[in-house]
Amino acid sequence: MLGILFSILFMIPLAFLSNVYWLVQCMLFMVSFIFMMYIQPTSLFCYLSYFMGLDLISFGLILLTFWICTLMLTASESINRFNYSSNFFLLNIFILLLMLYLTFSSLNLFYFYLFFESSLIPTLFLIIGWGYQPERLQAGIYLLFYTLFASLPMLVGIFYLYGDNSSLMYFMFEEDFMGNYLFYLVILFAFLVKMPMFLVHLWLPKAHVEAPISGSMILAGILLKLGGYGMVRVFKLIVSLGMNYNIIWIIVSLLGGFLVSLICMRQVDLKSLIAYSSVSHMSLVIVGIMTMTYWGLSGSYTLMIGHGLCSSGLFCLANISYERTGSRSLLINKGMMNFMPSMCLWWFLLSSSNMAAPPSLNLLGEISLLNSILGWSWGTMFFISLLSFFGAAYSLYLYSYSQHGGLCSSLYSCFNGSLREFILLMLHWVPLNLLILKGEYCMLWL
Repeated sequence: MLGILFSILFMIPLAFLSNVYWLVQCMLFMVSFIFMMYIQPTSLFCYLSYFMGLDLISFGLILLTFWICTLMLTASESINRFNYSSNFFLLNIFILLLMLYLTFSSLNLFYFYLFFESSLIPTLFLIIGWGYQPERLQAGIYLLFYTLFASLPMLVGIFYLYGDNSSLMYFMFEEDFMGNYLFYLVILFAFLVKMPMFLVHLWLPKAHVEAPISGSMILAGILLKLGGYGMVRVFKLIVSLGMNYNIIWIIVSLLGGFLVSLICMRQVDLKSLIAYSSVSHMSLVIVGIMTMTYWGLSGSYTLMIGHGLCSSGLFCLANISYERTGSRSLLINKGMMNFMPSMCLWWFLLSSSNMAAPPSLNLLGEISLLNSILGWSWGTMFFISLLSFFGAAYSLYLYSYSQHGGLCSSLYSCFNGSLREFILLMLHWVPLNLLILKGEYCMLWL
């Protein structure tokens, strides 16, 4: 663990040299491939060092972090080309990568909280520094205050836990908070806001729409997963309270997921549509973890990995269209099949993965989530069917409206993607559909 940590630390000085953009990208790819060799198909903690360690959940999410951060550099090529303070951009991504790596690999709840909050700062810099519209300041404030509002009570909860338990190590957790519903609330609420759960999801579409492509990728790919990861970690403390109160969050999430799917059908902004679809998918993940069943946990984990790759790829596609047409509106980005014929295939592949078509990892996750939620209560059947149906509906809406129809009259040429963009999309899509062949790493980790 320290080896990977030091390799990130020693790469940071590279950000201060000139013309190192692609060198940094190659080195991050190298670290990703080295880290792949660390896999331990077990739920036990291994590679223990000081306060760091790995089990299978952490491994998958750290690998996803490395992968998405590398692809962020591939996608943000215009920052290098026009030199929008590319060195500071690289430094920012290194700091973000470091914080996320430490978040997922720490074995201590307080360290987890510390790095969980620290990852906000570089994200804020990404949105404010490289965002597109003047509203990005407001979006940054939304992101910061929503998260901090929920996180400070959690800090108090962590101190309370330390006073009671004298330890904050994950493997020392034992459940002795039978009646303390306030503890249950503060420890979960921070993660529910981060997921984001419906009713506290307003920061997400704002942040996504204002963020640059790299910000959208890291937000959709990793930062939404922090909430799910944290919930998996702390549920050990609040099992019996969860038995009583989880029904509240399950109902809110199922209802909210359905309503957000309807909101998706009304969007005319490409990025906004993909951002709202993230909220809809994450509501399923919340419900899966809240059922506290084995199917639910492994399904949530699988969907988190699948959604991280799929959503990030869709944001890349939206950005590729944005770079060509200068607009994210569906009214201008229509008939793209005539303008960028080769991109149509990638739109199709990623949109179909987004609606959990086989052979994507999303399918495996959603099937096991359906199992767990229906096993929890038959009454959820109605909303599950609505969620699945509208999930397919807004993915089709996104694909058909952007690809078919007449070309916008202000576009008058044919402009296909560059090799860099095809590689970028392939590196999102291939792992998403190959990982299902090793589904046991996602499903059989206990």
